Amino acid sequence: MKHDFFRRVAWRGYVLALVCWGVAFAVRFGLADSFPPGFPYLTFFPAVVLVTYFAGLRPAILTATLSGLTAWWFWIGPQGFDLSGDTLVAVTFYIFVVAIDIFFIVGMDGASRRLAREVARNAALAESRDILLREVQHRVSNNIQVVSALLSLEARATDDLSARKVLLDACARTALVARIQRSLAEAERQATAFEDLARLIVDDAIAAAAREDVKVSIISGDVALSAEEATPVVLIMLECVNNALEHAFPDRAGTLTIELCDDGSVRTLVITDDGVGVREAVDSVHQSLGLKIISALAKQLGGQWSLQSTNPGTCARLCWPSEGLAHEA
Repeated sequence: MKHDFFRRVAWRGYVLALVCWGVAFAVRFGLADSFPPGFPYLTFFPAVVLVTYFAGLRPAILTATLSGLTAWWFWIGPQGFDLSGDTLVAVTFYIFVVAIDIFFIVGMDGASRRLAREVARNAALAESRDILLREVQHRVSNNIQVVSALLSLEARATDDLSARKVLLDACARTALVARIQRSLAEAERQATAFEDLARLIVDDAIAAAAREDVKVSIISGDVALSAEEATPVVLIMLECVNNALEHAFPDRAGTLTIELCDDGSVRTLVITDDGVGVREAVDSVHQSLGLKIISALAKQLGGQWSLQSTNPGTCARLCWPSEGLAHEA
């Protein structure tokens, strides 16, 4: 039985009031000889409570009135509406008790209904906000794709090989940002599994470089990236992978290992290869555009990035606090 069944149509509530009063009266009358003196209202109080809960204020008043008059006539003092002092005290006690019952039940019911309406309103607002956010993310992704396409057109139009390479690199980076934005939108702002996203990006990078001879191992367990972490972390990973594909294995096959771990307070991304190692001085390496981008993204995460030779190979390490992004000074 639904809570509102007797409230949606007024006559249903009054029918319930009459039925509950009739049942309470029949039970009280049938057990009159078994009840000790001083309990004229015993079966009527539950009737008033039930009608108040299911039907509301007015049917409850009807039930309380009929119950009080019935008990007064049959079981308080001599039969009839006795007006002695003891009888009036008993009637006053009954009125006080049922008034308190009705007041609290109606009040709590009204409060629960207001709460339910507020919850429904907040749920509708949250749904509208989520729809709007997904639409914004979709438009941002589309705009970034447009920028990537424009950069690609500019690269094809230029005859300067160095300028073309710079434009194509910028095109690839903006396309990656667009892809990450789409992934976040599809995940509805929830944390994104790093391994799934990294595998997709790395496979594309290997295919673009035509380096099927390079094997990649990705280890992350169940670590997931928040919306704030995903873009900078994946961009840093891709820059390191591209550097390894370009410099670590110039004329031979090799292996890349990408590992992301979280100890609760710090997250660490480690990318290692078994290639030729770092041949240039660290200061010189940091002059490249890709590694300048990595340094800037690491600062955005509030973390630290390092690159060192491991003999054989190279190890790139990114550490950042897992609590969230640190604000730049």
